[in-house]
Amino acid sequence: MLRMATPVYALGQGTGPLRGVRVVEIAGIGPGPHAAMHLADLGADVIRIERPGGAASAGARQTDLLTRGRPSVAMDLKNPRAVSAVLDLVATADVFTEAMRPGAAERLGLGPAECLARNPRLVYGRMTGWGQHGPLAQTAGHDLNYIAISGMLHGLGQSSDRPHFPSNLVGDFGGGSTYLVIGILAALLEARSSGVGQVVDAAIVDGSAHLNAMLASMLAGGNAREERAANMLDGGMPFYDVYETADGKHMAVGSLEPRFYAELLDGLGLTDTAPDRFDPAQHAALRSALTERFKVRTQAEWSSVFAGSDACCTPVLPLTEAAEHPHMSARGSYVTRDGILQPAPAPRFSRTEATLGSGPTVAGGQSRAALEAWGLAGVDDLIESGAVLQVDPPGTG
Repeated sequence: MLRMATPVYALGQGTGPLRGVRVVEIAGIGPGPHAAMHLADLGADVIRIERPGGAASAGARQTDLLTRGRPSVAMDLKNPRAVSAVLDLVATADVFTEAMRPGAAERLGLGPAECLARNPRLVYGRMTGWGQHGPLAQTAGHDLNYIAISGMLHGLGQSSDRPHFPSNLVGDFGGGSTYLVIGILAALLEARSSGVGQVVDAAIVDGSAHLNAMLASMLAGGNAREERAANMLDGGMPFYDVYETADGKHMAVGSLEPRFYAELLDGLGLTDTAPDRFDPAQHAALRSALTERFKVRTQAEWSSVFAGSDACCTPVLPLTEAAEHPHMSARGSYVTRDGILQPAPAPRFSRTEATLGSGPTVAGGQSRAALEAWGLAGVDDLIESGAVLQVDPPGTG
């Protein structure tokens, strides 16, 4: 069950396993806010610090789900009073996160030395593409570049001519924010036993390389080739691929095991005619047979045929349709909050259920309330000085 929290900006509102953990987030883009969203989904009290006017966003701020679950405080971090206020927040925090180029936080006076001096138990999480050191550390880059040099991009896609990339899911969110969260949780656990914090250097290149552990194993064992569409799980096998249906949609086939493959052939009506799948020389003929057969019926018809079976044959759905799939719907994997369809917090917990907190926030819309909730003194004076900006949400005042 997913609990919907009312958008009240006070500490301790989360119900997940991180309830009571305090996080100071210096707003960035992509994997940085995604990690902070995940921590907030899991119950942490996250306060988002961003520049006046707001951090860069992938789209309209009112629908930017990466800002959900925590209040926004607008600060001018070029103002020494704002930096001092952040350090006051750090003094009572468990975690600090930033996603700037190496050295940028230090130049602001918010580097590990300053923060750990104020709070020796602090877990200081750093999110970058290239990492804190190395020849490329100070250069620009994006998801595509990080997965390119980490060995991930080369094998993606089913075309022998060129690799294809799955948006920015593998680098930014797979190798990036996910590994930042893992690192933060591990460091938090260690800090509770040692009493000493540390810096977590989460680099997208490192996480992406780590995701490739199975391929490294297969290469070492001689069970894979560094070619696209030539291996078990990359479309090289006709029984693990995507096929077009009569209505131009697609079905995903993952019938690896013999008994699952037998169910696939039974559903397709090819049990007695399909070429031998264990003979590589027959793979082209088998792929042709599967291609022709799937084009006979629509996606909905094939979905009905394979519903509840072990054929490992499922429809390829866009996000809006995925939310309506009976299984996804039964689990509540997607929810609608304030008119926005969005993924629910994950994973699930048997006792400390997750909370879907507040929706996307206006930059600086909760500056006063959030800082006061964290116990910061002199908030009105900070606002009057310009170090902090309080922005009234649209339609108020």
